[in-house]
Amino acid sequence: MKLTIKRYDEMVRRASPPSKLAADCAWAFCVGGGICLLGEALRKAYLAAGFVLSDASTMTSVTLIALSAVATASGWYQKLAAKAGAGTLVPITGFANAVVSPAIEAKCEGYVPGVGAKMFLIAGPVIVYGLLASTAWGALYWFLRPWL
Repeated sequence: MKLTIKRYDEMVRRASPPSKLAADCAWAFCVGGGICLLGEALRKAYLAAGFVLSDASTMTSVTLIALSAVATASGWYQKLAAKAGAGTLVPITGFANAVVSPAIEAKCEGYVPGVGAKMFLIAGPVIVYGLLASTAWGALYWFLRPWL
């Protein structure tokens, strides 16, 4: 039996589940917004506790990273990401998940060669290039400061 392109497209359409694009986008928007809302609530709570704005913002970032790491280690973050998709890619929690996931998966290899080495699989290039770029710009600023 020779299968034509038209017949193949028809078979694919029947076998594929219908797309719920609008519902998926709305759910991702709500989850991402919820994570941002949690961050804002944490920042307000730290400000109410007496922290200055820069310290409250830092504490908010640290708390969101810690919550994301705990949720990743317990398997909750992956379940949420499976349902919410891109909504969980809010930069700080998504990055924390990306750093913790390889370390958790490599736990069976031991703490130093597994967790210690794999933790920087994703974060390593970001940390290295960020550190090098900030050092280069700082040195350039220090050198050019008398003429600015």
